[in-house]
Amino acid sequence: MYRYTEFDRLFVHQRAAQFRDQLERNLAGKLGEDEFRALRLQNGWYIQRHAPMARIAVPYGALASRQLRQLARIAREFDRGYAHFTTRQNCQFNWIPLPKSADVMDLLADVDMHGIQTSGNCIRNITGDALAGVAGDEIVDPRPYCELMRQWSTLHPEFAFLPRKFKIAVSGAAEDRAAIAWHDIGLQLVKNAAGEVGFKVLVGGGMGRTPVIASVIREYLPWQQILLYIEAIVRVYNRYGRRDNAYKARIKILVKAEGQKFFDAVEEEFGHILADDVDGAAHRIPDSELERVKASFTLPEGVSEAGAAPAWPRDASGAFARWLQRNVHAHRLSGYRAVTLSLKRAGQAPGDVTAEQMEAAAALADRYSHAELRVMHDQNLLLPWVLEVDLEALWRDAKAAGFATPNIGLLTDMIACPGGDFCALANARSIPVAAEITERFADLDEQEDIGDIDLHLSGCINSCGHHHSGHIGILGVDKDGSEWYQLTLGGADGSTLSGPSVPGKVIGPSFAADEVADALEAVIETYKAQRWPGERFIETVRRIGVEPFKAPANAVRRSTARAAA
Repeated sequence: MYRYTEFDRLFVHQRAAQFRDQLERNLAGKLGEDEFRALRLQNGWYIQRHAPMARIAVPYGALASRQLRQLARIAREFDRGYAHFTTRQNCQFNWIPLPKSADVMDLLADVDMHGIQTSGNCIRNITGDALAGVAGDEIVDPRPYCELMRQWSTLHPEFAFLPRKFKIAVSGAAEDRAAIAWHDIGLQLVKNAAGEVGFKVLVGGGMGRTPVIASVIREYLPWQQILLYIEAIVRVYNRYGRRDNAYKARIKILVKAEGQKFFDAVEEEFGHILADDVDGAAHRIPDSELERVKASFTLPEGVSEAGAAPAWPRDASGAFARWLQRNVHAHRLSGYRAVTLSLKRAGQAPGDVTAEQMEAAAALADRYSHAELRVMHDQNLLLPWVLEVDLEALWRDAKAAGFATPNIGLLTDMIACPGGDFCALANARSIPVAAEITERFADLDEQEDIGDIDLHLSGCINSCGHHHSGHIGILGVDKDGSEWYQLTLGGADGSTLSGPSVPGKVIGPSFAADEVADALEAVIETYKAQRWPGERFIETVRRIGVEPFKAPANAVRRSTARAAA
């Protein structure tokens, strides 16, 4: 993990002190709500449906056990005893009183954390592959580059008030586990024919009202120039992005409208940046700077590149074997595995975790993963440095703590936003729908029979639950003040299982809240009847299209209407 320097620590503590002064002046009536709003937002403080919401940055998902324990303390002492992990590798609290917000920022700064730029029209938290540094298919470890981007973008004066929020995702592996094509800028680390490291650059992706897949603007860019190229992209967006209409202000709208003209403008701006210095040396990330940051991403003490003696369980059976299949992942070092701690189980919303559970996860990280965890894009936690010889002991401890549900990649391992229970923007609730689906498909044997499937649920068109990229997507919509839900099929996030990124297609009219689980079941039964041996859900949808699913799903509405009559 990146190790904060004294400068870094001073920076976040000064930022916390600055916010405390702003908060005190606001509470005293000396700083108006409109002026304070922009200041609190860029420190991660929203005003939501019932109370303030705090969004805490977990840069590219890296989290130390001491930091998780501090989050647990904040949940217990300032919130209602729990937190929520999001699809953008952030942590959110929903019940912290605003007058206490400065105290929380001080506690975060004490463990090298903050909420800087987790909101507002600026460059947000840089996200990445949760398996970075340990994945067997990794081309280049993206973490040092993510850290360079984080430091460069933090409080960047030119990009503090963009037309809209701006999100960057980075992948360094053969498989895209960061959904880069769904971001404003997506970056894929690659090597050219000479073995030199660079980036494939995508621009203009995004969800929301208008789902757009990002376009490739550069097939290869030397890594030394990546910050300058991002600067050129964001400058063009800052100059020409719309500010008169929030729904048309994202860069995806500009790229879609201008096409090659946008690409040309970026290249022209990039040329101007390079031309400012004769030899171009001032416009590259120095090797020394990359090496400085890389020094924080060395192997944990006691781990070597030679790995450890392989000790994969040979005679595993029953629940342990199922857990090994679903929750345990290959590692680039022999004798090691990465292990997912599932945050998807009955009785809690997807991504939610109590203070006690956070402390238990921190203890597991200390015992089995060199005090390191990762927040995953799909709202689970990951232990990246687990010895194979420790897997059975970890399984027993994880099971005791409620983290060993062997459902990773299955139907109940769904992504879901907090929805209308908390969010002021939401049109419908997500949590009760997720709970009913979890209960309906609680049988793990049935889930295994259904097989790998991505279910994504959003409470509104803002798409925080990434419904567009789900094999099955559920979107909450408002109709005359009532909650309704649309189903989409065939979406993909760019992973190996899903295939190239693509938005799902809507099937039929909207469903009432009490019809969603029935409609989902009808879709699943249609898949089971139509699939070829060994064929996954997304493969069946692509082979036969969405039409065969419409009638069975829509029959749910007709039967409900008849029953009501």
